Amino acid sequence: MTTTELLFSAAAAISLVAFVSLILVPAVGSFGRWYEKVGAGFLSLFILGLLVIIGVLAGLAYVDATNDITGVFPWSLN
Repeated sequence: MTTTELLFSAAAAISLVAFVSLILVPAVGSFGRWYEKVGAGFLSLFILGLLVIIGVLAGLAYVDATNDITGVFPWSLN
């Protein structure tokens, strides 16, 4: 595994832990009935999915517009 893959994996894991602990658990815990908890969990995961899709589309739009990703990462050699 390269350093870049390791850094992206660590960032994804930290982001997932932050989402679960700061958004999903309080959203589910704030309701009393099981169907309310399921609804809150579903909506939280739905919003997470939308944010991931928006981020991927923004990244693809940047690459499509510039045809270049050099200089995006501070550790790039170019």
